[in-house]
Amino acid sequence: MATNGSLDGRRVLITGAARGIGAGSARELARRGAHVSLVGLEPEELEKVAAACGPEATFFEADITDPDALRRAVEGTVDRLGGIDVVMSNAGIGAGGPVRLMDPEAWERVIRINLIGNYRTVHACLPHVIESRGYVLVIASAAAIAHGPLMSAYCASKAGIEAFADSLRVEVKHHGVDVGVGYFSWIDTDMVTGGDEHPFFKRMRAQLPGPAGRTYPLSTAVGAVVKGVESRARWVTAPGWLRPLLFFRGLMNAADNKKVLSMMPEAEAAFREEMERLGVEEASAPTGAGGRAARASAG
Repeated sequence: MATNGSLDGRRVLITGAARGIGAGSARELARRGAHVSLVGLEPEELEKVAAACGPEATFFEADITDPDALRRAVEGTVDRLGGIDVVMSNAGIGAGGPVRLMDPEAWERVIRINLIGNYRTVHACLPHVIESRGYVLVIASAAAIAHGPLMSAYCASKAGIEAFADSLRVEVKHHGVDVGVGYFSWIDTDMVTGGDEHPFFKRMRAQLPGPAGRTYPLSTAVGAVVKGVESRARWVTAPGWLRPLLFFRGLMNAADNKKVLSMMPEAEAAFREEMERLGVEEASAPTGAGGRAARASAG
């Protein structure tokens, strides 16, 4: 695999590629010469993204929690592209609510997809990435740095996949493989906009200090991903102010929790109202189109 920053001819497998950061990154990487393989749950959306990525692009419908489906997607990618230089393990869902009220199945689904599914993705791709002396980019979140209320499953899953990537980095360095972690704040994706539809969540987010509560355009994250793949970066951050917070994550948690602590009784009451109106399963459901696809795939 080239290490001079050129993307021309790089073979990149991207999960969660039907929408959002995955789809946007696929388009931009392909525009710069990469050959992309798109993996996700929505075949019609994947086909549209693949069409925008040019004739070298391919796509596979697969649930990343299903080892057999993942194996077929990885083998199909290798057959179509000739190998894998980069795996961008990006698929994920978000669901929230108080731990004591949230549907346990919804909580565990977030862990299965965001942590176990991303582990399975990297594990399936690793022999091919080692062969090409390539690059692994695992998408975590600012939630791996700051662990906010009503987001326990999401924060646990993202902190877990960050820890997994940090361990893997040391294990595979002698094989010529680099491992990066993506840390994104609130990016304008359907997961974030769907989360804002939940009672009280948008209001709580607005209480976060300064830029921590803002929603950033998709291009912010896509640009960071492309630069990260080009340079085989250890940290990929969007927006850029997250980078210094990787050094001071304890301070960020303290500041955020102090802001929202007084709001918790009202937030809990709002979630209970939603639970009584819709039922606990619907109130705890993952957000956005990607979340709906994940629920449908789980049956």
